[in-house]
This record gives sequence, structure tokens and C-alpha cells, in this order.
Amino acid sequence: MDDDFVASSPPPFLTESLEMAMEVENENSKPPCFSCAFDNQNGGRSFSAESYLASGSLKRVLLTLDPSPNDYDEDVVEMFGFQWVTEMALVESCELLFGLLRQQIHRLEDLVQMSSSDFGQAASLHSEAESIRHQCIEFLHYVKVFIFRYLEPPKVENDGMLHPYEELEAQLPSMLVEELHALTMHIGHLCELPSSVLAAFTIQHQAKVFPPSWHLLHLHLDINWLVLEVLHVLGEKMMRQVVYANNFRNLTGENLTSISLFETHCGNLISDLISLSINKYIKVRPSEALASHHYPCTCIKELWILLIQLLDHRNKGSHTECFWSLVNKTLKSIFERPSSSERTSVFETIQCKDPLSFSWWIITHLASLYQFDRNGNLDEKKESNWKFVEELLKKSTDAQNSCFTVPWLGLKGLANVSKTSLSMLELVKSCCCEQQIPTLYKSSNSYFIFLSILARMMKEAENSGVHPWKQIKGRIYSKFHRRRMQELTEVGVQNFFNLFLMLAIVAETEDIVSRVLDLLDFRTPSSVSVSQRALIWRGHFAFLLIYVEKNMDISVLAEKLSNAFREKAKEFLVTKNDYTQKQNLWTLLSTYIDGVQEVFETSCYLSLSEEKLLNDGFTMLLPACRGAELSVVLNFLQVVLARLRSVHKRVSQGLQLGNTAPDVQLPLVAKEHHLAVASALWRNFFPYLKSQRMSQMPPSPQLADTAAGFTLLALDIPSKALSELQPQPVLSMMQLFGWDDMVWPQLVSRYLSHLIQNSALCEAFSSMGYTSYEALTVRSWFRCVLQMFIDQPSGMLAKTDAERTVGKAYMEQLTEMTRLIFKLSEVENILSKTHVEESVFKQDPKNALVQFIKAVGRTYSGLQTLPEKSVMVAKTLEYLGDVLKYVKPYLKVKGPPEGLQLTYWIIGCLVKFWAPILATSKSQQLLFRIVDCLLLPHSVLQQDKELPVALLSAIQESLPLYLQGLSFICCQSQTQCAYLNQLLGSIIQQYFGRFLPSSPTAPGVGQHPMLTALCSSITAPQMLRLRKTTLHVVNENYMQFKGNAPPPRLASVLAFILEVLRRTQSTELCDIELVLPAVLKCMVLVNELQVKKISTDLLQYMVECCQAGSGGERATQLTSVFRQFIQDYTAVYDHRVFSILETVAVLDQTLVTSLIPTITQSLKDSEHKQGLGRNAAQRKLCPVWHLSQKGCSC
Repeated sequence: MDDDFVASSPPPFLTESLEMAMEVENENSKPPCFSCAFDNQNGGRSFSAESYLASGSLKRVLLTLDPSPNDYDEDVVEMFGFQWVTEMALVESCELLFGLLRQQIHRLEDLVQMSSSDFGQAASLHSEAESIRHQCIEFLHYVKVFIFRYLEPPKVENDGMLHPYEELEAQLPSMLVEELHALTMHIGHLCELPSSVLAAFTIQHQAKVFPPSWHLLHLHLDINWLVLEVLHVLGEKMMRQVVYANNFRNLTGENLTSISLFETHCGNLISDLISLSINKYIKVRPSEALASHHYPCTCIKELWILLIQLLDHRNKGSHTECFWSLVNKTLKSIFERPSSSERTSVFETIQCKDPLSFSWWIITHLASLYQFDRNGNLDEKKESNWKFVEELLKKSTDAQNSCFTVPWLGLKGLANVSKTSLSMLELVKSCCCEQQIPTLYKSSNSYFIFLSILARMMKEAENSGVHPWKQIKGRIYSKFHRRRMQELTEVGVQNFFNLFLMLAIVAETEDIVSRVLDLLDFRTPSSVSVSQRALIWRGHFAFLLIYVEKNMDISVLAEKLSNAFREKAKEFLVTKNDYTQKQNLWTLLSTYIDGVQEVFETSCYLSLSEEKLLNDGFTMLLPACRGAELSVVLNFLQVVLARLRSVHKRVSQGLQLGNTAPDVQLPLVAKEHHLAVASALWRNFFPYLKSQRMSQMPPSPQLADTAAGFTLLALDIPSKALSELQPQPVLSMMQLFGWDDMVWPQLVSRYLSHLIQNSALCEAFSSMGYTSYEALTVRSWFRCVLQMFIDQPSGMLAKTDAERTVGKAYMEQLTEMTRLIFKLSEVENILSKTHVEESVFKQDPKNALVQFIKAVGRTYSGLQTLPEKSVMVAKTLEYLGDVLKYVKPYLKVKGPPEGLQLTYWIIGCLVKFWAPILATSKSQQLLFRIVDCLLLPHSVLQQDKELPVALLSAIQESLPLYLQGLSFICCQSQTQCAYLNQLLGSIIQQYFGRFLPSSPTAPGVGQHPMLTALCSSITAPQMLRLRKTTLHVVNENYMQFKGNAPPPRLASVLAFILEVLRRTQSTELCDIELVLPAVLKCMVLVNELQVKKISTDLLQYMVECCQAGSGGERATQLTSVFRQFIQDYTAVYDHRVFSILETVAVLDQTLVTSLIPTITQSLKDSEHKQGLGRNAAQRKLCPVWHLSQKGCSC
């Protein structure tokens, strides 16, 4: 009967659920919260009655019961001072409610700032802070209840149109995940709270009035825990389906789910709690470690217990991580000092002098918390694992491990596993060296004392003629059978290698290594952990190092290792999304790489079959590497390349380090192996290197360094370079990495910086008759400078710190490249001829390039003979290459602004300072392309389309350079003069109006680029050509009246012309011919005051500059213009014509006197047309009537 009863009794969780349901009436409607303000003597409770444990809140969540059965049963609920419909509030106002929650948190933070030591104010602050905290907690409890009661679980299928409310309800789970994520971001890390808030942990628990900081601190604890509870309840309600935060994914492109948020927040919370424990541990005396708790108050203790119960509960029902797994992972991430490529922990600022001891301390205290059940009571009925953990801790320092570990002398040497094969070997060597017995017993542990004594005994016996190894090897080998080998722990494997490495040093190396390989084969591959396998590989390499030191061929052991490496590299290549598996594989692969590097660095002649270690596994490894992994492989490759070249050079010169080798054939054998190593490097590494030349992202600097290493290898051992690089592999390498216009400039600049000053390389190019070496290198420098902003975004966004760092590094690299370029013989010759100072070398690359351009232009101008000039033209074109191709990326996207400024300025300097070169027939096609691409592209010719601000700014700054250069070329060119003049006019026509201000008083009137070009110090023919063309274009396009209507911006145009005259302090014939008629017309037809004033000033300036009495060509032209003016306008505008002539008479009476016949004839013609005889009134109006009376009788 009893058995039947037991069999039919309900399961424990169902019994607990019934008990909880029966206790509903006794539930306290006040929501649970963290509180350490209670008398723990009352009733013997460990936690406050309001706590999550003692109130039964946690138990209800775990049993999937209504979180608050007595609450929220009214139609309306009050939250944050507003009334809400209980069953609909969260669906309709989710975002608003969480916003109000954050607002309340801000209010509480403000109260903390206002807090003072005034006791009269303390009570009111306490009351207000407590009220805010209560509102926040109550809202999060309401969220739990709403999810449990009113949220509909996901429907299998949707058979029709949903009601708007149903649509909102369907979106609620996703919105909740987003709002909870935002809440966790808002409150931040617990350990990062201000010290004034964290100090509230020290407030006495018996206090009745607490400062706002105490309430804020405990509210953070409440929110951190309630977020986990809400996510758990949501997951259960959604039948453990994953809830995606859709809006978050749409905005950021990253996935955020209910599960990922739970795991992330849980991990952060455990990290925060451990950080608080570190702060506590720092102040604990060693003698008090076990007696001192790891939590600053009971609320933290309760939070730890809540996490234990929740995580272990979830672990039983699914594959989520248990509590211990998360704690161990956090401890490992904090104290193992992750590399810079990994995510840095928020705890890196926490100083813990003894992280290992702290780990034991925190684990010890956390294990004791398993004694508490879901209600916070000590559970005597349950068997916790605390006793077991306690026993393990007691035995960890002195127990003899049956798996070939040994008693330690102390914690210092506990589980000391070597990180590299070299350190492993050095440790064993320390046991084999001669040392006094007192020194011997100062070793870190007893096992090394044993190894030291054994090594000493074998050496002494061998010196006396006895061979002890043959006597004891049977005993040693017999200790390692299959079962023993399979039971070895990681420390056991380490000690296994320590023993046999010592024996390999002092005894028969090959016999011992062969036995070790057989013994290791006893271990089942599936049972060997990643760390153990890495240790085994390090042990193998330690044996290889012994082989190398004893000058023994390593091919057999090297092939075994390299085959294992090939298999793991293949796995690494095909493993895509399994991050853990990839990390495990990388642990092994990096162990292999470190071991191979140590072998190459240790080997004296590289004549022991080291090439066997460089197999095709690297062809699979390299494409799968990313970031830090690739950096490790490339660093290794650089070391191997440098080592091979160094040893090969030494062997080739017949030099040897140390004692003379007994084998006279050594150099010949070594060279054979060197060829094999070089062949392996070219075959297994170079194809990947070549494929990365034109990657989508700028390559790492190490790629350039490695490519330079291969180039020098091709110089030293050309025969083993790949067939595609033959017959001149050095030249092919330079063409691939140094002179190819498609390769990233960052790579080119760093690559060439390694090679420019290499004398052997220069000699090699000279010997093969390749004279363009320096010119092509200068061309690459041109491109690297022009493309210094090529990888920056085209927008006006602020640069990130990372972008600034990269930009600064590239500028430093360019500066170094510039210094080296200026050391090239061709460049030095040009600079010396033009007396360029050495300080130019130290300038930034942009200015240095401009100085070089100027020096080339001056050098060309100083040449006398036509053949010299022809050679120089060809050389400069070789320097330039397809310069427009370099800047095409800037022009294509119209940015970034720095790139456009640089492009227009540098090429503008080319046009100005290389104008004599560009005037030659060989260079004119380049000139036309420059004009078409930079100054007259299709977008500029579309007058109705505004140019981008950055482009317009770049053109405005550099336009004077282009205009001055083109005007010089127009004067020099014999073949394309008409077309060049047309181009110059088109440029002026397109840009004069773009940079002309709306009025003479507008800002920037004196900054017009054409004004700068016209007023700069240039040759007279060049200035006259530019002036005449400019005034012709201005007159034709900007000063033509439509009937009597003046053109737009007339005052600005006149002001521009006046400024040209004033700055040049001269009047040319073209000014009178092109400008004066338009000025006089403006004075007659325009009444605008600005136009009249500027026109009058222009008239005065021109008349004064070319007095008619001088008898020169200008005066004659001036008189001609005035005659035509009188004839055209006297009949209709006699008053204004006579007024203008009156003004001219004051300036130059002789000029007006010479115009009397024309004036007289105009008056007669006017009277004749009127047919009324003499018009005395009109004649009297003429301001020069008295002059005309003297001149002739009318």
C-alpha cells in the first residue's frame, strides 16, 4: 500500500504549487524588494520578510504561478501618479511607462545630488526617495503580472486580419525585450556606480532613516534582479520560444533576443558582483579570509542566492548554463588577462594582487550559499556540495595525484604548465646543470629535485665509464602503460615531458623520443582536451629543439608534427560559425607556429630539414585567419624570412658561428636545405600574400613588411621564386607591390620604405639595365601622397579615434617614405641643382611634394638644349604616370573634402610650375585631360546644377594655379594655341560667376580666385594673356545689356575690374578696348548708385592712367572709345553724355579738346534730324561749349 501511495503521489513541484496556492490569503500585497534594514534576531530569519526569498516571490516565479495573486485585480491601476487600465496599459503604453520609469530613476539620482547632512531634511529626503523606489519596483512587478495574466501566448497561425489592439499585443514581447535592454543600458554596471552611492553599503542596517544614496543603490539591485525575473516569466509565457527585438534589429542590424538579453545581463551582473567582492577581498587579512564574507550587505548575499536558484532551475529544464559555469567563465575572463584583440573587461582597472587566492576565496563562499533553499531558509534535508568542495580545497595543496602529479612544496608551483616549448626545455635544462645541493633544495617543488638528482647521477655515472641509461630505462618505461597514459592530467602530461626531456638531454635522444611517441599513442584522441593537446605539441617541439642543439636531423618528428598541423589547419578553414571550436583550433595552431619559430631561431645553419615544418597547412590557415590571428602568422613569417636570409648570407660567405663544423660539406648541405626552405615559403605563403594586395580594406602594415621580406629573399635566392615571377623575380615583386597603381597606398608606402635605400637592390636593377627603377618609385610616392585620404569617408562626419590613429600612422609612414625618396640619386640631383634646403625633407609629405614639383619645373627651365629638354619631359611624365587615375576615387564620390583639396592643389601646382613641360607636344594630352577631369567635367557644364561645397571650395583655392599655368602655356604653345585659348576662356566663363559675390559689399569680394591669379607675380606676356582673356569673357558674358536692362550683379563685376586695376596699378590696351565702352554704357543707362560710383571710379582710373597727351597707343585707343561713345548716345542721352564729358574734362582737358569735332558733328546731326535749325538750348547744356567755341564755329 505504501509503495502504491508513493507511486501515485504528485511530483514535488506540484505539491509546492498547491501549497503556494493555499497560502494566497496570507500573501502580503506589498511588492518584495531588497532590504538589509531588518533585525535578524527576529524569528531567526536570514533575510527580511520583504525579500524575494522570504516573501515567496522567487518560488512563485520558478513554479510558474501568479507572481502577485492578491494584486492588480481592479480595473484600474495607479502607476507613477497616473491611472491606467490594468489589462491594457502595458500593450498600449509600453514605451511611455518605461520612459516614466527612467524619469523616476533620474529623480532619485537628483535627490542623491541634493543630499546633505542636515538632519531636519534627512527624514523628508528618505520619505521621497523611498516613495520613488517603491513606484519603480511596483511597476516592474506589474510587468511580471501583466505578462503572466494578460499576455497571449504565440498563436500557431494567423487566420485573418487582426484587430489593432491584437497587433499591438503581438508586438508587446518584442517591445518588452527592447525596453528591458534599454533599461539595462540606462542603469549601467553596478560596479560603476559613483563611490558616494556604493558607500551606502556601509550604512548600519539598524537605521530607520536612510539617505537617497542607500535607496538608489538598492533600487539598482532591484532592477538588475527584476529584469531577469521578467525575462524568465516572458520566456515561460512564450512557451520558451525566442523573442526577437525587431525594431532594434532594423535600426542596428544586430540581433537582440530574449535569450541573448538574459544571458548578457546575467553575465554582466555576475561580473559586477565579483567586482564588488574584489573590493571586499582587498581589505581582508589572510588570516581572516575564511571568516570574512564576500558580500558587503545581506542584499548582495540574497542576490547571489537568487542567481543560484534561477540559473540552476533553468539549467534543469533546458540547455542553458548553470550558475557555476557562468561564475567560472567570469573568473577566467577577468583574471587571465585577455589579449588586446579580445573585448576588454570592465574590471581591468580593479587591482587584485593575488587573483588565484581570490578565486579560491570567492568559490569557497559561493559554495556555502547552496545551503539556502528557495525561501531563504537553511535546508538541512538537502545534500549540498559544500562539504565536497571544502574537502577539495583542503586537499588541493598536499594531495598526491595518482595521474603522475606530485606533492608540491607550496602553491607557487601549483599546476605550473609551460607556455612555450622553449620555456619547457629551459626549465628542464635547469635540472641538468651543475648546482650545489643547498641550491638544489630551493627549487619550487619536489619533483624538480627528483629530476635534478637523477640527471646528476646519470652524468656522474657516464663520466666514470658506466652507462646508467641502459640499466634504468626498463624501470622508467615500465611505469607508463596504456591506462596510466590515459589517466594523465594536464599537470601529469607536463611532468611526463619534463622527465623524458631531461632523459633526452643526458641520454640516447632518438631512442627516448621514439618511446615517447609510442607512449603518447596510447592516449585516446577523443579524450585529450585542447589544452592537453597543445601541451603535447609543445613537448614535441621541445624535443625538436634538443635535436637542433645536438645537430640531429629533425625530419621524422617534423613530418609527424606538420601532418597534425595540416589536419588542424584544414579544420580551422572549414569551421565557420562555431566560435568555440575555432578558438580551440587556434590554440593548437598558434602553439605550432610558436614552436616552428623557436626551431628556426635556434637552428644555427638551418640544415636539419626545417623545411618539413613549412608544409601546405599554411595555405589553408592563412585564408581563415582574421585580425590578431593573421598578425601572429605574418610576424612568424617575417621572422622565418629574416632568419633564412641571415643564415644563407652567412653560409654563402663561408662564415660560421662558434666552433668550426666538423663536416666540411656543411655549407653545401646547408644551401640545399636553404633552397628547400625558400621553396616552401614561396609555395605555401606567397600566394596568399599576393591575393591580399587589392583587398577591400586597407591591409595591415605587416603585409607590406612580409612582402618586402619576400622581395629580399628573391634577391638572395632568385631561383626558387615562383615561375610566374621569373625570370626576374625582384622586378616582378616591385611591379606587384611597389609600382602597381591598384595596390593600397598604405601597403606601397611601407613596402617601398623597406627597399628604397637597399644598395643590393639598386645594384640588381642597374645590372639588369632597368633604368626606370627610381622614376617608378617616385611615381609611387606621388600616388601615395595624393591618395593619403583615399580610405576616409566622403561625408563631413567627425573622425573616430580609430580613424585618427590610422591616419596619423599613415602620415608618419609617408613622412619616412618622403625622406627616403629625397635620398634617391635622381631626386638628389634635381634638388641640388635648384638649391632646395634639407629642411624640406622634414616637412609634411604634401609640402615636400610641392617643393619637388617646383624643383623639377626650375630644372627644366634651366636646360638649354632641345635633347636635354626632351629627355626631361619624358622623365617627368614617368614620374607622374596616370595622375588622374590616382585621384579618380575623390572625384567619383566628391570627397572627402581633404582629398579634394589635396587633389586640386597638387595638380594645380603641376599645371603652374610644370607649364613649360605641359606646353610641349608630348604633354599636351595630359594637360587636356586635367582640364576635362578637374576644371570642366560634365557636372560643371550643367549651369543649373549646384556643385558640392567641398568640390567648389577645392577649386576656389587652387584655381589661380591653373589659370596662371594655362596662360603661360597659351603663350608658349605653337600647335594648339587657339584650342588652349578656348579652354582658358571656358574655364573663366564657368567659374567667374560661381565665385562672384552678389554685391560689392558681400563678404569675400577680394577673395575671388581670378583676382588672385591676375594680381600674382607672373611674366608680362602671361599676365597680359590672362588679363585679356578674362576681360573678354567678362565683357561678353557678364556686362551685356538686354535692351536697356542691365545684367545681374553688375556692381560686383565692375568692382572686380576696379580691384584688378588698383592691385596691378596699370591700365592695358585691352582694358580700354574691352571694359571702357561697357563702363560708359553703365554710366548712361544705369541709375543704381553703386554702379554709378564704381563706373565713375573706373573711368577716372583709366583716364588718369593713360593721359591723352602722352601720345601713346593707349591714349589713341581711349580717344577712339570716347568718339564712338559720343556718336552712339548723344542723340538720346545728351544730358548724361555731356555730364560724363564734363567729368572727363576735369581729369584730362586735352582729351576732351580732341573730341570737339566729334561733339560738334553729333550736335549738328541731332539738329538736322530735328529739322528746326540750331538748338541753342542743347548747345548751352554741353559742358564743353566754351571749348567747342574755341575749336571751331558751328
